[in-house]
Parts: sequence; C-alpha cells; structure tokens
Amino acid sequence: MLETFFSTYISSTIRFLFLLAPFFVVTMFLALTRGLPVAEKSSIIRRSTMSALILGLILFFAGPLLFNAIGITLNSFRIGAGSLLFLTAISLVTSGTRNHATGLPEEDRDDIAVVPLAIPVMIGPATIGAIMVYGAELKAVPELAGGLLGLVSGLLILAILLRLSGYLERVLGKTGLNILSKISGLILSAMAAEIVLTGIAGFMVSMG
Repeated sequence: MLETFFSTYISSTIRFLFLLAPFFVVTMFLALTRGLPVAEKSSIIRRSTMSALILGLILFFAGPLLFNAIGITLNSFRIGAGSLLFLTAISLVTSGTRNHATGLPEEDRDDIAVVPLAIPVMIGPATIGAIMVYGAELKAVPELAGGLLGLVSGLLILAILLRLSGYLERVLGKTGLNILSKISGLILSAMAAEIVLTGIAGFMVSMG
C-alpha cells in the first residue's frame, strides 16, 4: 500500500508540475506584477495558488461524474484532452508560451490573482482536461491519496518558484526562462501523446 502511495505521489507531482508549465507561469507573473511591492506580490502568489488548488481539487473528482452525466467514456475524453494538451505543448515548444494565454489583460485589474494568473495562466483548458483524466484513472485509496498530494505538491513547488521569480529572472534572464518553457513543452508533448495513445488503445479494446 505504501509503495503504491509513494510511487503514485512521485509520478503525480511530476505530472502536475509540468502540466502547470511553471516557467511560463513565472514569466507571466513577472510581467503582471512588474513594479508591485513585495508584500502585494506575496499576497497574489498565495491567492492565485489557493484558487488554482481549489479548482484543481474540484476537477480531480469531477471527471467520473461529468463523463457519466454527458455519456462519454474515459477513453474518448483521453483522446480529446490529450489532443488539446498536445496543441499547448506545441505552443510552448515553438514560442515558449501557452496558446490560450499569450497576452496580458488589456484593461487594468484590481486583482490579477484569480484572473488571469490562476485561470487561465496556471490552469487553462488543456490542464483542466488532463487533471480530470488523471483523477478518473486513480481508483484505489492509496492511488487517490498519492494523486491528491501530488497535485498539492506540484502547486507548492510552483508557488516556491513564483517566490523566487525575481532571482530566477536575474540568473536566467528572459531567454533562459523561455528555453525552460520550451523544454517543459517537449515533456508535455510526450505526456499528451501518452494520454492519446492510452485512449486509443482502450477504445480499440472496448470495441473488441
């Protein structure tokens, strides 16, 4: 049981961390909070991380309920979510940005923690689908516990990176962050391919 929990926890933490595209989020956070005092930046990090966590937990458990409600199979959703995730990965690899969150808000906002930072910068359409797929795949209690803790850990690591964003910008520069975003996109494309191929294989088996 413990072995299952720890293996699921480690793999889930890595999965969720790359799903969040951390270096792209860091780049957007730097752009959105340029010139703000440190205390306000810290508050934005806390609120955006908490908002993303609440949404992530809802999505984690919503998969099976949604699939049953609209009459689609997990394998069909795997193919759709994986394809959308692949498009996001291509965008990250080619330009270092997510295709759904490439610009800053046109109007000034009183609070950027939830929109656009938590949604859609941290959790966009492709991430939503992938979280629902991963949540639906975990059945046993140790797997569910490991997956949930992995989601929390992924967001905590992202929050730490945001705290260190100023330091990362000084050390890596915009070019370095962009390169790391592209590397994250490459890994994300492999994850997307795995989701799609698993869905296709499962669909073929179900069709006999």
